[in-house]
Amino acid sequence: MPVVQAFCPPVVMREETAVYQTYARGGQDDPEKLIYQASLADATRQCTANETTITINVVAQGRVVAGPAVTAGQITLPVLVEVVDGDNVIYSQKVSFPVEMPAAGTQFIFSKPDVQIPNAQGGASRFTRVRLGFDIPAKR
Repeated sequence: MPVVQAFCPPVVMREETAVYQTYARGGQDDPEKLIYQASLADATRQCTANETTITINVVAQGRVVAGPAVTAGQITLPVLVEVVDGDNVIYSQKVSFPVEMPAAGTQFIFSKPDVQIPNAQGGASRFTRVRLGFDIPAKR
């Protein structure tokens, strides 16, 4: 039997991973060697559910701003989509998201329509959240 109503986990963005910067070789953290800066802003989701699975369509608005070292062309943004229930990660996938980058910068819409998590009676736990951000390597 299809589930009529279920809790659809909200999308949250962690402040520390909502901005992604790329620099020219050897120019890490040098503002003059910044190629571009990407950011994620407003996000939403839509859920469909059956007895065993909730499928979440995650959508976010993003923007890419050109830096002094920019060259026009296609860039690939490392977007990380995670679903957490409390402290437990129950879904995690890095998406290599292509964006056509003009010399002045652009806006984009990120969409991941196939995030699937287990369904419980009444939907996901009220502690479940979709975390969205960029996959940023830890600084050493």
